[in-house]
Amino acid sequence: MSYLLSATCAVPAAGAVLTAALPAGTTEARRRTTKTVALAVSVLTLGLAAAIAASFEPGGARYQLTESHSWIRSFGISFSLGADGIGTALVLLTAVLVPLVMLAGWHDADPSAPEGSFESKRRTQAFFALILAVEAMVLVSFLATDVFVFYVFFEAMLIPMYFLIGGFGDKAGGPDSDRQRSYAAVKFLLYNLLGGLVMLAAVIGLYVVAADQGQATFSLTALTDAISSGKLVIDPNAQRALFLGFFFAFAVKAPMWPLHTWLPNAMGESTAGTAVLITAVVDKVGTFAMLRFCLGLFPDASKTFAPVIMVLALVGIVYGALVAIGQKDIKRLVAYASISHFGFIILGVFAMTSQGQSGATLYMVNHGISTAAWMLVAGFLISRRGSRLIADYGGVQKVAPVLAGTFLIGGLATLSLPGMAPFVSEFLVLVGTFSRYPAIGIVATFGIVLAALYALLLYQRTMTGPVKAGVEGVKDLKARELAVVAPLVALTLLLGVYPKPLTDLVNPAVNDTLSQVHRTDPAPAHPVAATNGGEHE
Repeated sequence: MSYLLSATCAVPAAGAVLTAALPAGTTEARRRTTKTVALAVSVLTLGLAAAIAASFEPGGARYQLTESHSWIRSFGISFSLGADGIGTALVLLTAVLVPLVMLAGWHDADPSAPEGSFESKRRTQAFFALILAVEAMVLVSFLATDVFVFYVFFEAMLIPMYFLIGGFGDKAGGPDSDRQRSYAAVKFLLYNLLGGLVMLAAVIGLYVVAADQGQATFSLTALTDAISSGKLVIDPNAQRALFLGFFFAFAVKAPMWPLHTWLPNAMGESTAGTAVLITAVVDKVGTFAMLRFCLGLFPDASKTFAPVIMVLALVGIVYGALVAIGQKDIKRLVAYASISHFGFIILGVFAMTSQGQSGATLYMVNHGISTAAWMLVAGFLISRRGSRLIADYGGVQKVAPVLAGTFLIGGLATLSLPGMAPFVSEFLVLVGTFSRYPAIGIVATFGIVLAALYALLLYQRTMTGPVKAGVEGVKDLKARELAVVAPLVALTLLLGVYPKPLTDLVNPAVNDTLSQVHRTDPAPAHPVAATNGGEHE
């Protein structure tokens, strides 16, 4: 049995404990030690994630490097892990982003309270330990092949995220920032806890239904195999109810319209690094789980509800983009843009075509990279000027050209410019959607036009024109900040011109998912004319 997967999850968990236990950061030297230890742990986790990707064979079994450790034997619960192509891609995304988030937020937890207070002593340790805790829980969620284990970590990640949002907010939030930050953290927690409670009822219901037919287990592979072979037959009404229980939790986490309202508050009041963790890492667990659990466990119900979900996703695409255009706050604009992008991901998942689901999976990765670049550069800008309001900026490109250039690249990637990674994802989603739902595919293309509006208008209003008062002192990116942005820009360009390594990784898992729901790609409306001896008839 390989222990690579459990080691990959255990390293950041142990690192979180170690970081929290380090001597209190009463001096700059001790705080620097804390940051260095946490960063080293995240880099080690990245190395282990790379080893998972290197060991994974795209043409092999669906789940590889599997391991299972008995946990609650009487209920058939085990700590079971397995890597498929989709989970491996998202594990890599998480492992790449976390060290960059740490570097970007290197000074976000520097104490502002009087020397000797608890905040002054423990603030740095808490911040970096919480980031590592979130990473560990997200990695388990992407690798878990036991439904109960997935549920536990799906919910547990809310706790460190709550403290990151509520305890380490944006310093540019104004005089009312503490109250707004507390409100955002509580709203995030309540929304997601509600989704989790509904899912818990569905998890218990699934176990009861399976146990009644001699399948008393929470093993995802055992349950999906039993469903595929006909050994486990779930009544259609029960299947629809269970599907809705799982889907509701994932739609809240995703976030999907109209369950999205917690996201703009959470991202707006968080540090830029925490905002990236929310939208580029934690929220991906929701869309990933739709593929792995909703479609795998409830194939018939997934097909039943697909048209309704597609319409909701379409509303999210248009709504998120329109609201983003009207935003006055930079970070809330990025948040609403993400809501629009998540609509595309959900559209691809429930189109149930190979192109749509491949595009949705690629979108999860590419959105994480491009939004991280856009949000982190926005964070660097906001920390310099001390304001999130778009109206307080203008002419930044004249005083900080590198910052402005990287911000433009992030914006162009967000609007899916050809040659950048999100374009490939969005194109596949739209092609896959159009082949089964032409009307929805046509309307969804308007999301691209709206994305160009909010991304380019934001750049124009903040970076071009005369230098506004207060902007003249904005400094360009420093070496540490360039070290954060450069890998993200490089990945955006590389995956934009050569996505093959990623598509080769995820396509076998996509095909397996489609076979579980008994879906094939629709036949072309105008098939190619038959040939006879190499000549068209």
